[in-house]
Amino acid sequence: MSSYRVIPSVDQLRRRPSVIALETQYGHAAVVDALRTEAEEIRLAVGTGNAPDTSELAADAIVRRAHARLAGTVAPSLRRVLNATGVIIHTNLGRAPLASAALERIAAIGGGYTNLEYDVAEGERGARDTHAEQLLCRLTGADAAVVVNNCAAATLLALAALARGREVLVSRGELVEIGGGFRVPDVMAQSGAYLREVGTTNRTRIADYALAISDRTGAILRVHPSNFKIEGFTARATLAEIVALARKFDLAIVEDLGSGFVASRDSFTSGDPQPAALSREPSVQASIAEGVDVVCCSGDKLLGGPQAGIILGRAAFLSRIRRHPLLRALRVDKLTYAALEATLIEYITGRAAGTVPVLRMALTPPDAVGARADGYFVEVIDGVSTIGGGSAAGSELPTRLIAIGLAGLSADALEARLRALNPPIIARIADDRVVVDLRTIEPGEDEELIRLMIAQPR
Repeated sequence: MSSYRVIPSVDQLRRRPSVIALETQYGHAAVVDALRTEAEEIRLAVGTGNAPDTSELAADAIVRRAHARLAGTVAPSLRRVLNATGVIIHTNLGRAPLASAALERIAAIGGGYTNLEYDVAEGERGARDTHAEQLLCRLTGADAAVVVNNCAAATLLALAALARGREVLVSRGELVEIGGGFRVPDVMAQSGAYLREVGTTNRTRIADYALAISDRTGAILRVHPSNFKIEGFTARATLAEIVALARKFDLAIVEDLGSGFVASRDSFTSGDPQPAALSREPSVQASIAEGVDVVCCSGDKLLGGPQAGIILGRAAFLSRIRRHPLLRALRVDKLTYAALEATLIEYITGRAAGTVPVLRMALTPPDAVGARADGYFVEVIDGVSTIGGGSAAGSELPTRLIAIGLAGLSADALEARLRALNPPIIARIADDRVVVDLRTIEPGEDEELIRLMIAQPR
């Protein structure tokens, strides 16, 4: 039979109900293009004997393959995954999951118009950068606040506005690099400020800062080394010492605090081993109280909100930052403000320990994780979770792990099989076994996790 007689025309195919449905979903032009491409593939296969031998079978094959092609073409690249790694703020998996209140606020704000840059009371254009300010100031004790798109941008903007063309003193022990190649010296160079290193890698005293001050000095930058620890023969000038020195010489002090830890210590249960990892983390409130002029932190690390860079501090310095032209390039949209404000309200009302996922996960005791793991009827072993995301360096949270295996399949192969599921399960390998940590799986996801794993022999 000739290929001409086997292969139906595109016009014939378009009359089929299934193709009419595809055109409704994907549009006429895209469907016609996909049908033509797949029809040509079938036509080329006819001569080899590998094609359908009737027109009806050919039509079914073309439509089926066209549908798969169309689905692949418009499929979003950003997908939901189940984080079973035990890394709470997993940079590769989108960092902080949002609180339900934040998701609800995004839906309420995102579906319509807002007063993003409109003063409702005055009936005239308003300022975008004032949103979330009142909540941030109430929570942290700062005089003023500005929100930009991430913490690196916050530090860049602060230095550009306060120290461009002048030297900024930084301890050698704080010239950090975090994930993705972000380096403090590089950000400083882009701001137009000049790096002046003081002290040594492991010991920087207040005298080192004092000796480096000259008429070229514009600011002192203190950076929280959030993703590593230096132990042993070490010394670091206290924040109080640095603030006093900056006041004496009329210098601005900027602190890149990174993690955005604002949780009240009252959230921690006495004797609970979990909070130890967080209790060592410096808080935004403490830095403001010490008198730091400008504090930069993240909205999506330990704060548990959307990706954002939060700049807090004294009103005079924030006013200069607001006037800098970089602010427009680094500003955030209405969805970020919506999620951030909703998250801040959870803290202000005292609900955050139970409603903000990052904080709730960090505070969940190992027995509670183990109780859920016992319901899986698999081997449950002791292990550790971690905070991650460049926060609480070296943190180890005791946990209970679900260890799974498959006869004849290596741990690497089984881990890859879990990643191939829909949605993918992102687990980790420990001691040559695949382990699942329920600390980073929401309790509401347990049934879905079981359903996905049920086909995996144990």
